[in-house]
Amino acid sequence: MTTKQFLTGLQRIVGEENVVFHPDDLLVFEYDGSVDRGLPQAVVFPASTDEVSRVIALAHRAGVPVVGRGTGTGLSGGAITPPGGIQVAFPRMNHILEVDTENRIAFVEPGVINLDLDTHVRKMGLRYAPDPSSQRACSLGGNIAENAGGPHCLAYGTTTNHVLGMEVVLEDGSVINLGSLARETVGYDLRGVFTGSEGTFGIATRIAVRLLPVPESVRTFLGIFPDVESACTAVSAVIEHGIVPAALEMIDALTIQAVQNVSDAGYPDDAGAVLLIELEGLQDEVDEIGGEVEAALWETGATQVRTAEAADEREQLWVGRKGALGALGSIAPNYFLVDGVVPRTKLAQVLGQVAEVSRKYNIPIANVFHAGDGNLHPCLLFDERQPGAIQKIVEAGTEVLQVCVDAGGTLTGEHGVGLEKKEQMPLVFSDDDMAAMLLVRQAFAPDNSLNPGKIFPDGKSHTPRAHPFAPGMTV
Repeated sequence: MTTKQFLTGLQRIVGEENVVFHPDDLLVFEYDGSVDRGLPQAVVFPASTDEVSRVIALAHRAGVPVVGRGTGTGLSGGAITPPGGIQVAFPRMNHILEVDTENRIAFVEPGVINLDLDTHVRKMGLRYAPDPSSQRACSLGGNIAENAGGPHCLAYGTTTNHVLGMEVVLEDGSVINLGSLARETVGYDLRGVFTGSEGTFGIATRIAVRLLPVPESVRTFLGIFPDVESACTAVSAVIEHGIVPAALEMIDALTIQAVQNVSDAGYPDDAGAVLLIELEGLQDEVDEIGGEVEAALWETGATQVRTAEAADEREQLWVGRKGALGALGSIAPNYFLVDGVVPRTKLAQVLGQVAEVSRKYNIPIANVFHAGDGNLHPCLLFDERQPGAIQKIVEAGTEVLQVCVDAGGTLTGEHGVGLEKKEQMPLVFSDDDMAAMLLVRQAFAPDNSLNPGKIFPDGKSHTPRAHPFAPGMTV
């Protein structure tokens, strides 16, 4: 099959206007939120599961790799297309199909924007809990691929905890259903296996998600600290009180500077770090726990504690956190975000080592992250126009991941492995571990034609560290 015949076949399925293949038009599809690039030979915009199935079946027969694309907000290179591949994107499949308020379930297409779903169901007294920082732009299909998290995943879990079932197209175009409308299903949890598989198993075309009731009371605290160390101590102090906030976020001095450069979020310019802590629940419960949280902040060295309960006041406190990554553009034109996870008790130690990496490479590193579950987001700032900048930033990022692993952590909490971290997989997993993972992928996609080249390293094998669950190891 020639390229022209292949493109004509795609056009017959979805319509000529829904296949993009001119090089100039493809430029906006060559990247996501990572530093990698890859120009697809075409981008296809289907409008139904049937069209997705026929497109993928055609590509499979032609031996063309397929990459599912949400809105391109991913941070691990998950939407980057290999040479000769095509993208299947979902701006036309962006409908909230049904909301079952009685059973608290929403049925959606993969192109639905995360915040749009949450806004829609809040009119019914419900909400969709997972809230990535890119919530205003990211799509639910992409959230499933990467098992996206967000500030409120501390209390409510990541995407996998809120997806009940889905309709999926496999690499040969066949359509299957995973999961059910019940919280638990018999047999293997294939829905759970699929969520977070980074588009290598199949493409979800219809999704059932769990909704939660809007809480009676919500209160947000802004704790202002002189340095990162005291803020880290406060994180542990809150958790040691037996409190699990809905969200517990940290923003360091460099990120505060960037945020304040863009808009006044009310963060003091001389703060070493701030903590955002949000409590949700019954009014009496929030009142009681709120007192404990505020006391813990003062006891660990806060110079100021602000409290907000009204929606507009809480929104003001969250403005800086939600817009932090974009605000970093006021300091440097590019960032490389490392998504490592470490034990909470080692936050201060690891952040100190990250600062050493910053000094070693002379690279500014801003930290804005989910402190409650130890999910770090060091943002390495650079200018890709400078010769050698990409290589330098990747080397520094690898050292940051090594620091996380050495502290007993892992490579990613919510952004996925993708292209960005695949060569670091041997830091955590043995060859046997990864061979077992490949067997799972083979069960779904034996020809490896969906998002190939992601997750698993292309380089030589390495000697991994001992896995924490190995005999004789302690966690």
